[in-house]
Amino acid sequence: MKRAASLAAAAAVVIASPAYAQERTVVLDLPAGSLAQAVGALSRQAGVSIGLRDPALGRRQVPAVRGRMSAARALEKMLHATSLQARKVAPGAYLIDTGPDRIVARRPKPVQAAPKPTPPEPPQDIVVTASKRDVPLSVYPGGVEIIDGEQVSIADGTRGTQAVENRLASVASTHLGPGRNKLFIRGIADSSFVGPTQATVGQYWGNSRVTYAAPDPNLHLYDVKRIEVLEGPQGTLYGAGSLGGVMRVIPNSPDAEATGGEAWIGAEATEHGQPGADGGAVLNVPLVEGQLALRAVGFADFDGGYIDDTGRNLKDVNDVRTYGGRAALRYTPGDDWTVDLSLVGQRIDGDDSQYADRDSGGLSRSSTIAQPYRNDFWLADLVVDKRWGTLEFTGSVGYDAQNVFEQFEGVTLANPANSLVAPSNTSAVSAYTQTNDIHMLTAEARLARREAGGKGWLVGVSLLHNSGDVRRTMDALELTGVDNKVNEATLYGEYTFGLAEGLTVTGGGRLSYSELSGDAQDPVVPQFLALDASASHTRAETRLLPSVALAYRASDRLTLFARYQQSFRPGGIAVRREFIQHFQGDRIGTAEAGLRYRGDNFDLAATGAWTDWRNIQADLIDGYGFPITANIGNGRVYSLGLSGTLRPAPGLELDAAVYFNDGRLTTPGQVLYQLVSVIPANSAFATSAPDFNRLPNVADISGRVGFSYQTPVSGRALLTIDGYGRYVGKSTLGVGDVLGQLQGDYLDTGLEFTLGIGSRNLSLSLTNLFDSRGNRFALGSPFLVRHRNEITPLQPRTIRVGYEQHF
Repeated sequence: MKRAASLAAAAAVVIASPAYAQERTVVLDLPAGSLAQAVGALSRQAGVSIGLRDPALGRRQVPAVRGRMSAARALEKMLHATSLQARKVAPGAYLIDTGPDRIVARRPKPVQAAPKPTPPEPPQDIVVTASKRDVPLSVYPGGVEIIDGEQVSIADGTRGTQAVENRLASVASTHLGPGRNKLFIRGIADSSFVGPTQATVGQYWGNSRVTYAAPDPNLHLYDVKRIEVLEGPQGTLYGAGSLGGVMRVIPNSPDAEATGGEAWIGAEATEHGQPGADGGAVLNVPLVEGQLALRAVGFADFDGGYIDDTGRNLKDVNDVRTYGGRAALRYTPGDDWTVDLSLVGQRIDGDDSQYADRDSGGLSRSSTIAQPYRNDFWLADLVVDKRWGTLEFTGSVGYDAQNVFEQFEGVTLANPANSLVAPSNTSAVSAYTQTNDIHMLTAEARLARREAGGKGWLVGVSLLHNSGDVRRTMDALELTGVDNKVNEATLYGEYTFGLAEGLTVTGGGRLSYSELSGDAQDPVVPQFLALDASASHTRAETRLLPSVALAYRASDRLTLFARYQQSFRPGGIAVRREFIQHFQGDRIGTAEAGLRYRGDNFDLAATGAWTDWRNIQADLIDGYGFPITANIGNGRVYSLGLSGTLRPAPGLELDAAVYFNDGRLTTPGQVLYQLVSVIPANSAFATSAPDFNRLPNVADISGRVGFSYQTPVSGRALLTIDGYGRYVGKSTLGVGDVLGQLQGDYLDTGLEFTLGIGSRNLSLSLTNLFDSRGNRFALGSPFLVRHRNEITPLQPRTIRVGYEQHF
């Protein structure tokens, strides 16, 4: 009888909709208010049925939900800050009930007096999944930025990581070209060049790491659920190579309940350059309803060139083609088991480098050869997840491979057997190539308990194997290369407990054991290999990384936090011209404090951090343009970030952010003096005073202002307008006087209009509205940096027209 009564109560409040309606993404405009009103509006607009287990739940207050999404996603956003959850009980039908892991007060018996109005719920909370145990943002003790995947348009997805850089003032990148850049977070930058050293930012696709000693693969951001950026070292949870932070992209998972997808096509025109085009599709197919589903994404795009090469009498030489896709299977056999198997692949082909001569107007240069590049990336991973209420087990295995090929215009050494003789700017031109072949295998198992208020614990083990094989040639002559291998075993844990009302303490640690080995490949001049006694080297090191954090929930809207955490990178073997030399591991420690305020119409976040960096590793170039790796000394970084969001009217959101960085070498290493001592006498840098202090690439100040406005136009049409302006302040190409060229100090802008009509989207986007040149990166060829004034300009003003069809 009780079950029958409950079902009858649910049926009494089910909002009717056509039984045959198939769920899809639609344009929704759901105002803030009571849950009953919201589900009624959602039912009408999305064509689904929604019931309430208890009619009294309809009085709960929920936030506004607007944009293009599925009914399931709308319910998730609507109910996230409440103790309620929505269950799919049939295709196109949902039931809202209290969550299984929340304690909800017993509903009082009805009384004759009219009930008092239910006070509004606190602002919708967000879960930080990169914490590995789903900690609510309101109690997360650290700096974090989260981008909702629904805010990433198709035009943004085409830009890959640059779309993240455009949105977050704390994220910076080099700009040598898509697929060969380095990412930096919060001013933790070692160098402009990609070599044997591990990256300072850990990049993850879902549960798997995608980079180690490799460039950012610039994976296109199509069909993603969210992007999370954890600021500052993340050694406890992510281990080596997370000195500056972690960027985690979470793709949309297969849905075993509904068939659907989307397809898109776009065309763009670039001022002063060639046109471009892009297209792709997403398909979700249930294979076994309710249990097994496949989700696939395929895409291709062509970016037209805009740099002229007057030396070869060619126009628009820097075309870039990108194509790839991914496929994912999700199996949910029941009893809260989930098995995910996925494959990701992408290839980037660049016909030529993107740099220009500053004195030529910023869009042309004179070269004697083409300087193409290529990045091939593959990732396969398996993730198994099991939940027992608040307890969760996650096990994963991932394998990724990245092959990066680059060619640079160089100058021939006077005597290859004695590369200490410096080339001049009149030396014969040569072609220098470098191929970096990276393979990484990772495995992890962790057990976590989630409790109310962010409390809980986490314990895990992980294994990693990475190999990086660097091969080099000069005019088809094999130069000495290097093969580095790292094997790492790790035990880590974290525990959060309540110390007082509203105050939580988090303590954690990571114990890592690393075995490092390196070997010279194809040595050209064997007698030079004895710089450090041998051409191969093996060693082991053990690191313990502690962390501690405090979070104080001063109110439902205000959180104060403080944190101290460490991270490290192991060492390795590198080639300096024909010399083999070792570089040591480095270590970083950061103390930070900040606050987050989340109001009904206004959000604010502020974070200040001090970082101590010991024995800094850096990939550099020597006095002749050859890449080298060395420990350049000790340093410190001060950073301060402020960001805010204002919602002054329905459908309108304004955002602003500013980030200040001051990174300095406090004790420069001897290697910098050695590099300066061999500056060619005819160099423009030969008479300037050395300055070893400034860390590279990260601007002293960066800021962003943006807006988003949505308004119904007519019927079911919704107009969305997004815009931004991003200022990147001054920075230098590298450490020391030789590479101390200024870059940055430019404004980037963008504007996008989207008209959603039913299942169709029409879009118009513009970038670099003022057709600015700027200088994103003061490097074209490392061999010519002393003899030419090179810049990498912004892509000129570009307009893109796109069409999307959802089904």
